[in-house]
Amino acid sequence: MGFFSKLFKGPEIDMEKSNANAEKMRLLFNQAVENGADYQLIFAYTEDVSRFNYGFVHGSKTKVGNLIVGWNEAEQTIVALPTVPALSGCGAPTYYRRSEILKAYRNKYPTDAFIIYPDRKSYIGINACDWLEDESLYVYVSQTEALAAFTDFFMNRFAKK
Repeated sequence: MGFFSKLFKGPEIDMEKSNANAEKMRLLFNQAVENGADYQLIFAYTEDVSRFNYGFVHGSKTKVGNLIVGWNEAEQTIVALPTVPALSGCGAPTYYRRSEILKAYRNKYPTDAFIIYPDRKSYIGINACDWLEDESLYVYVSQTEALAAFTDFFMNRFAKK
């Protein structure tokens, strides 16, 4: 019984690697965002799906963008910081303040995502999971408790329709 339970258990999280990546996320975030230490963090990703139609060939192409997402409950602010899976650098942060957004909600279909419309022309879809194994596309980090805290903040104190 013990052998088979280990065989069908699935992959296990390397907590040493996960903790090291969580520290890298914190360092990048603190460098890029003023008062970054005041924010809680999760890893998330966003998808850009483009469709194409070349006569008989139809399809779509998805681009994945990695994000370090920080939230500050006192300031009612979410910050999205673009990064890469290796956490070797980051882009410029984008701030979403509750008082300045048009709409925010959680979308369950086709993917579970937190959607923020800062205005009528643009939006961001923040997809977040407890853990993603594919290190070539995503940051390797386990974040069960942090994701639960972000979900609670987003749904109960940030979302508005």
